Amino acid sequence: MTGGQILSRRAFIKVVSAAGGGLALGVWYPGKGRDLIQGAVFDVAAEAAESKTSGVSFSPNAWLAVQPDGQVVVTLSRSEMGQGVWTALPMILAEELDADWSTVRVKQADANSSRYGNQSTGGSYSVRGSWTALREAAAAARVMLIQAAAGQWKVDPSSCRTEKGWVYHSTGKKYSYGALTAAAAGIPAPEDISLKDEKSFRLLGRRIPRLDTRAKVTGRAVFGIDVRVPNMMFASIERCPVFGGKLKSVDASKTRAMPAVREVVELGDGVAVVATSTWAAFQGRKALTIDWADGPDAGQTSDGLWSKYSELAKTKGRFDESRGDAETAWAGAQRKIEAVYQAPFVAHATMEPMNCVADVRPDRCEIWAPTQNPQAAQREASELLDLPMEKVVVHVTFLGGGFGRRLKSDYVEDAVRVSRAVKAPVQVVWTREDDLQHDWYRPATYNWLRAGLDADGWPAVWMHRAVGPAAKGLVMGGSTPPYAISNLLIDAHIEKTSIPIGAWRAVGPSQNGFIVESFIDELAYQAKKDPFEYRRQLLNGEPRLKRVLEAAAEKSGWGTPMKSGCGRGIAAVSSFGSHVAQVAEVTVDPSGQIRVDRVVCAIDCGRIVNPDTIEAQMASGIVYGLGAALKDEITIDGSRVRQNNFDTYRLMTMEDMPAVEVHIVPSAESPGGVGEPGLPPAAPAVCNAIYATTGKRIRRLPARLGQG
Repeated sequence: MTGGQILSRRAFIKVVSAAGGGLALGVWYPGKGRDLIQGAVFDVAAEAAESKTSGVSFSPNAWLAVQPDGQVVVTLSRSEMGQGVWTALPMILAEELDADWSTVRVKQADANSSRYGNQSTGGSYSVRGSWTALREAAAAARVMLIQAAAGQWKVDPSSCRTEKGWVYHSTGKKYSYGALTAAAAGIPAPEDISLKDEKSFRLLGRRIPRLDTRAKVTGRAVFGIDVRVPNMMFASIERCPVFGGKLKSVDASKTRAMPAVREVVELGDGVAVVATSTWAAFQGRKALTIDWADGPDAGQTSDGLWSKYSELAKTKGRFDESRGDAETAWAGAQRKIEAVYQAPFVAHATMEPMNCVADVRPDRCEIWAPTQNPQAAQREASELLDLPMEKVVVHVTFLGGGFGRRLKSDYVEDAVRVSRAVKAPVQVVWTREDDLQHDWYRPATYNWLRAGLDADGWPAVWMHRAVGPAAKGLVMGGSTPPYAISNLLIDAHIEKTSIPIGAWRAVGPSQNGFIVESFIDELAYQAKKDPFEYRRQLLNGEPRLKRVLEAAAEKSGWGTPMKSGCGRGIAAVSSFGSHVAQVAEVTVDPSGQIRVDRVVCAIDCGRIVNPDTIEAQMASGIVYGLGAALKDEITIDGSRVRQNNFDTYRLMTMEDMPAVEVHIVPSAESPGGVGEPGLPPAAPAVCNAIYATTGKRIRRLPARLGQG
């Protein structure tokens, strides 16, 4: 931005407010005066730092820039969807840089694989995958700033130190980082660097308020659904309700007659209505008369799938893991236990429905999307439009929930296809019904488990056969028990289906945590041993998981009496580099109604970045896990999803929520994930508590008393 002039056809970025680090950016367009048009770009003050500063910035790498006024701009190459990376990743950089936290600002990166590498945000990988790289990047910058100051003073760099955005000399002289940007920019990156001693950390491990909070609570944060660009139109798409179906014919005469409707676009698998507002597009969509071709898989039902999986489970599948001689151990077992566990299809149900803005031009495409995978969106738009990757710009907004759903780019393709057809910028917004009936669901799986106990009640053999319509990792992830069992056999049947399948929060462990931790509970009761002590004895080879198991039991008061109609259950699962145990307390009333009263959670996630984020993500995972345990289920009839909104796909409410306690077990290990590991133990802890209360074992989710 120079002299207040607009530098491009679109507009220049303009800062519209600032208060205590909560900034939102709008766009100033010709003829719009200083009106805020939300959404084109948002940097939460990073652009303020750049636009107000004159002089040479110090940008030693892709993630970090120090401005001459001392502001430290962190470029975030991961997506913020509520999990806290907008604060956690800058904390890592600021700690190693020895920056003053009050000067840190955040800028969201566009899709750019050559600059940032893999930008996908999933698998609870943002912190654990960035820990070393970000520390090394910041440490190199710190060394260069020290060298710059030492050069000004003509002293040995070893006589200098850094603290809160300043370089100090042993004589007391000092330079601010901002004053050193020009000198540091001319210094080559060091070949050898030393990371800070973690005992000297000032930020990491502390409760630091989140940098995105103010923007979100004041409504200034820009989510995908908030994006507005000049001359933008709005679209809604009617899709075939049958998986694999196609458009046969459409009568759009009533829709076209509506004053606010501008275009009706046939897409092959759907019909888009383009209008002057989202509401008008929704109304125009309702007026369509469509004849669908259902396709070859129109007869699928949930009951039919379960029957098919049951038959497949009787035959050997593809081996996933084997040790010892499971078949021989099974034949010779003193006591044999068999059980079938079932986990249904479930939807993501994000708060913000799928949406995207695309502006397709003959030689370029610009996209604004709440995406977990901007590079996939860029690649798929490039292929769809036959444009070079560098001609497709993907701006990442805040996400109103992701949970794995926004790793897919179907909603981005929607906007690109419609914009190309109408030759104008278009925002496509899905309805809640669209979100639930055209999701990429967590797969339904059928699981046959067998275990043989020795004379003392300890498991001598464990066998698990899974059947499901998914990639192997989604079916079997987390299916190997962490317990000391000499003979193990795990195999699977992977079934193709037209039902869309995708990553759901915690992926394979979200199901297999329930299955493994429920079945080990069965073995404990069969052996007439306490479920906590049974697990504890079998976890001698897994010290971190054992430690959180012990912590959860201690903090919950495991073993103390409970009143009639109440019980406790316990579960422990390692996933995504972290280890989590939970104890659930439930009440079951005489009518069979289940209420979860309390969940005590212990986590070892290695090195702690921000305790507030860890606690929030554990609680969030528990909410999601309790929903899977008690409420969530997608059912299929005629290859159509029966559930269509929150009246039929019920989620956890404030009234449903128990008291949640989170206890962080200190660890010197490298950071693990926290976005997903809190989910897998929730369902088995609750279902095991139901058994402790009623003597009825829950083997099919969601939990319903009276089933086998």
